[in-house]
Amino acid sequence: MSSQSWEPGAIAGERFSVTETVGPGAAVLRLVGELDHDTAPLLRTALRRCDDAGAGRILVDFTSLGFCDSTGLNLLLEARGRAAARGAEVVLVGLPPGVARVFEITGAAALFPRYPTVDEARAAG
Repeated sequence: MSSQSWEPGAIAGERFSVTETVGPGAAVLRLVGELDHDTAPLLRTALRRCDDAGAGRILVDFTSLGFCDSTGLNLLLEARGRAAARGAEVVLVGLPPGVARVFEITGAAALFPRYPTVDEARAAG
């Protein structure tokens, strides 16, 4: 699958930010703060940029995320569906226990590849 390149960067609000890093074979989205209904548009924008560029793997780094509600979960499920339709994948990285619990109790954890670090996720790709 071919992919386009795009200018990575940061998208930030008061309580949440997403930093995009484009590397060989993968885009990394580093989430910081609280992901909820009010902050979700920032992640939606970053995920769409990855889709539009044809990223084969989208590594979503949760290491610095303190909170994720159902809005964030739904965004990632939608992104997973779009990625699968084009032969790509969304990978969850560094889920803190509280955030991991949201994925586990909903059953969504089984739908995503998960790794403790970005380096391990890259090595597996």
